[in-house]
Amino acid sequence: MSLSRREIEDLKGLLDKTVQKFLGFSESTLVSAALNCIDRGYDKRKMLEKLGTILDKDQASQFADKICDVYDDYKSSVRHSKTKRKKEDRDRERDEEREKSKKRRFTDDEKPVLVPGPGQPSPGQLTENKIKEMMANAQKMIQERKAQIAATLPPPVPSYQIPGYGQSDVLMNDAMDKARRAAELQAQIQARLSGLAQSVPGLKQVALTGPTPLILNEEGQTIDAKTGQQIQLQLHTPTLKANIRAKRREQFKDLIVKPPEEISDSKFFDPRVGAKGPVRVKRSFKFHEKGKFEQVAQRLRTKAQLDKLQNEIAQTAKRTGIASAAKLATIAPKKDVCEGEIPDIEWWDYYLVNRETYDDISEEDLKRPKFLEMITNLVEHPIQMRPPAESPTEVSIPVYLTKKERKKLRRQNRQEAEKEIQEKIRIGLLPPPEPKVRMANLMRVLGTEAVQDPTKIEAHVRAQMAKRQKAHEEANAARKLTTEQRRDKKIKKIQEDTSLGVNVSVYRIRDLNNPARKFKIESNAKQLLMTGFVVLYKDCNVVVVEGGPKQQRKFKRLMLNRIKWSEDPKKKKNDDDSDSDEEDEQSNRCVLVWEGMAKARAFSEMKFKMCPTQSFAREQFKKSSVEHYWDLAYSGAILETAGEES
Repeated sequence: MSLSRREIEDLKGLLDKTVQKFLGFSESTLVSAALNCIDRGYDKRKMLEKLGTILDKDQASQFADKICDVYDDYKSSVRHSKTKRKKEDRDRERDEEREKSKKRRFTDDEKPVLVPGPGQPSPGQLTENKIKEMMANAQKMIQERKAQIAATLPPPVPSYQIPGYGQSDVLMNDAMDKARRAAELQAQIQARLSGLAQSVPGLKQVALTGPTPLILNEEGQTIDAKTGQQIQLQLHTPTLKANIRAKRREQFKDLIVKPPEEISDSKFFDPRVGAKGPVRVKRSFKFHEKGKFEQVAQRLRTKAQLDKLQNEIAQTAKRTGIASAAKLATIAPKKDVCEGEIPDIEWWDYYLVNRETYDDISEEDLKRPKFLEMITNLVEHPIQMRPPAESPTEVSIPVYLTKKERKKLRRQNRQEAEKEIQEKIRIGLLPPPEPKVRMANLMRVLGTEAVQDPTKIEAHVRAQMAKRQKAHEEANAARKLTTEQRRDKKIKKIQEDTSLGVNVSVYRIRDLNNPARKFKIESNAKQLLMTGFVVLYKDCNVVVVEGGPKQQRKFKRLMLNRIKWSEDPKKKKNDDDSDSDEEDEQSNRCVLVWEGMAKARAFSEMKFKMCPTQSFAREQFKKSSVEHYWDLAYSGAILETAGEES
């Protein structure tokens, strides 16, 4: 069955509330799966198979029952509303009919029906007056028709106006033909009135003539009804042009198929060439052999059963872990071969002699001509393989200098620059700089000029000092980076090259419900330009991060040292707390499950996902083809729980 848009919207709201009551939180994936089951009309078994990929077996069974109850309640409510609406429409129509019957009045055309009394004819029976009136009308119509026919006839021609005596017979024949036509017309009118004469007494009936019946004997021949002799029927002659054309084609069929003898005797005729004309293949029905579609249907049913069985085996293997064990068995080598072990026979010799060991080779094998042909003076070289692709940028190891070395290098660079400026001044390319006067060296630099006008010299020195200060601030402002440049510099400092490989770390946390800790993990991953995925599941929260080695060191310090997992900042420490609460707090910790290298990133950004079941959590990692991260972390959590219980 297929639901309408209105039903889908109503059921979506009801199912969302049901999921929220069942799981404790809203999950759009589960709502869409339940709505899809209802839309396709699945029974409970198919519904359990569909929900088994998201929920556990017990949860799927309970949730399927709740879905059936919700859908039954919705159907009953819709049916009740439809019944109520129909009843209201029926009552409204009954009231309208009553109002119309009250307002109805008799008009001139609508007169009340009179019930006939005793001795009176019924409404459907003709009275004598009515029959007489109908007879009079019929006679009147006959007289009018006779007058019209008489008016159409030409007036009689006198004998003195006849141009020739021999033409009188022709005119007489015309008059007789017209009279005969009038008699036939009158007979047709009488025949039409014969139906009326059967129901009306006193009206003369006209006998109708029809076709003579066809009588056949035992041999299928037509015979006369009176004499019993065989009658030869006239053959029907076709009148349509298409039928005449077809009959002519049948007559000249032999001439069309066989060419005339004159053509064969002609000098242009070659008997070696077939002279067959284009022959159109007659179209006919092509019936299929009996049982063909049954075989096709059987193959389809067998294929569907095989696919279903394979899916069930795959689901069972996923739950029991047989799939991963089978993959390991296929990858594992069948025989342990030592690096320095010498085989019984080399592969190139085995191709020549076709023996398992060198001892099995006899002298007759060496004397075979085929063996001698295969041995040549050529040397077989291995296939030349392309070298591995080199990195686009050469990796250069930076050189770090000490503080004393950096000062010395800076002093030497400044001396070189100052020498260049002095050379340009000495040559005359640059003007000599003004003396750098300060209030402290004023008297030593200016000498007698400072004594002559001290006020003027002081103002000049202070203006020169302000000019130098302004130039210094402008140079600093020009060298200062903008906001975008500072951000790019910081990103460039944090960002690392992961084109040749990505460092991956997998952490397992028992409890990650605190939003402050979630914010720390997310904000630090974004600040360090790392990607990854966080799955929130009961007693097994998995954090996967991808980045460079420096980024991994900083994030590892955050997860293992900076965040105090055993402490809950929301809870205040009281003396009345029980020992069980302290044990639960101390048991919460972060474990580094695995760290290593991967070829490329599996995630594009840092995301958090709440997963109600273990299978649903594994599906999230499977989308990025890294489900082994979850298997490793979840198996560690199970082993840790088993160790605590023991």
